[in-house]
Amino acid sequence: MKKLLLTLLATQLVACSSTDYWGWGDDESDTNEQEVTKTTSQEQYVVEEEVVLKPRLASGTVATPDEASVDFQNDYRQQLLGRMNELKSQQPNSTRSVKNLNYYVRTMMQDLVGNMKYVNSTTPMVVTSFVMLDSDYQHADLLGRQISESFIHEVHKYGIPVLDFKTLDFVRVTPTGDFVFSKDYLELNGDLPIKYAVAGTMVKQVSGYLVNARVIGIESKAVVASAQGFLPANVVNSLVSSGYSDGVPLMSGDRDADSE
Repeated sequence: MKKLLLTLLATQLVACSSTDYWGWGDDESDTNEQEVTKTTSQEQYVVEEEVVLKPRLASGTVATPDEASVDFQNDYRQQLLGRMNELKSQQPNSTRSVKNLNYYVRTMMQDLVGNMKYVNSTTPMVVTSFVMLDSDYQHADLLGRQISESFIHEVHKYGIPVLDFKTLDFVRVTPTGDFVFSKDYLELNGDLPIKYAVAGTMVKQVSGYLVNARVIGIESKAVVASAQGFLPANVVNSLVSSGYSDGVPLMSGDRDADSE
């Protein structure tokens, strides 16, 4: 009987001596998993921090803030050009009749960007009115002024800083409205950091207008980009002046009263 009890006791001691029985193996496994998770999280944090705080150029070198900004603009421009070309190739001919002036200005802007030099995100630019080639360059009609307005929008979209020199240094408040624009050169700021200007001429043809656009350096007078485009007659004729009807000047009631 004693021998039987001793045999059972020895069996229990052997079973209890196993590390699995006391749970030591499970604790060690959990500790290892926690250390691996912590290490992985730290590695991910380091990688994310490097991407956010230290942007790199295509060459692999760390970029300065200015270089990163220019690199972003270049990538954005390429993506925008690719998307526009894709939409243009997919656009059916049946929509040709609904194209407005902005569509043709956008196409000319793509040509300007395609051969543009020296202009970047740190060179302020202005856009002037387009004039008729056979004029004295002192007058611009509604078409020439609208072309310049459309170019302001397109230049701004490409990340080039645009200065609106017709903006006042104050807001003029009147009974008829509140205004920040003026065509009186005496009211405007003449000391602006202008580096380049978008300008152009137009030639009237039987079926429309041929437009010559270019970017010119203010100091050097050098042409740093150029483009040509054609505006169909139906697009030009869709512009309606607010002061004329069938070629006859219109006057409001207030103006009639003031003239009497």
